[in-house]
Amino acid sequence: MAGHGKRARSSLAGKSVLVTGAARGIGAELARRAAARGARIALVGLEPEELARVADELGPEHHLWVEADVTDAGALAAAVQRTVDTFGGLDVVVANAGIAPLTTVMTSSAHALARTVEANLIGAMLTTHAALPEIAKRKGHVLLISSAAAFTVLPGMSAYCASKAGVERFGDALRLEVAHRGVTVASAHPTWIDTDMVRDTEEALPTFMAARRQLPGPLGAFTSVEDCAEALVENLETRGRRVFVPRSVGTVAALRQLVTGVVAEKVAMVVAAKRVPQLERDIQALDGREFGANSVGDRSKGTAA
Repeated sequence: MAGHGKRARSSLAGKSVLVTGAARGIGAELARRAAARGARIALVGLEPEELARVADELGPEHHLWVEADVTDAGALAAAVQRTVDTFGGLDVVVANAGIAPLTTVMTSSAHALARTVEANLIGAMLTTHAALPEIAKRKGHVLLISSAAAFTVLPGMSAYCASKAGVERFGDALRLEVAHRGVTVASAHPTWIDTDMVRDTEEALPTFMAARRQLPGPLGAFTSVEDCAEALVENLETRGRRVFVPRSVGTVAALRQLVTGVVAEKVAMVVAAKRVPQLERDIQALDGREFGANSVGDRSKGTAA
């Protein structure tokens, strides 16, 4: 919560909700479920045809879409302004857009590393910055889509883990800054969600898929897009400070020092010594391709997970 007592559930009926990365995956399904609860949705992303399709599905007379790159502050400001002009204000922003590179640091271009942090972390910050003045007017809610990667690590996810850890810390500091304004801030921490981004990664990198399947408990489990989106929409009404998908990930978050501590790292090192060379051979076989088919490295089209 925002530093005070438990807040009563707030209905989404009639609320204005802006969602980035809304063309597919988690963002699109979240939009559908929020709209079903009576919200008016502004869909923001970089795939105009997909955005238009989702808007048509929701009912274009009550919803809108805007093509915008989340690393472009001007484009985000315009998207927020159009939302306010159309709906009369803004109650909720969901910073969901994100990408994941198919690289280790040694095999990556400098561009892929920087672009991942730019899209995932800077994009979330700029989205929040653009929306916050309007959110504050309505004592609204900010939902930042981080990841279980904020407190766990896996070879091949260096830039992604760094960016998602940054999103979590950004949200925690922001929560303190805006509590006196009546604004609430949450971070969401899904594990492996059945999205295009995750499927693209596992299809491209068989070694990565094998490593994911051997992770213990919730860290290796797949969750449907529908179940993930339902948990996120619940947060838009309850306005809690964390969302874990599945819920058991909350235990991992609480014990994060064990997951990334010295003992766990020693065990992981033994496995990584064999796995990373295999992973880098998979990466070399991609002939220079650094992002999945449905994740735009030059922009920020992919869906965060």
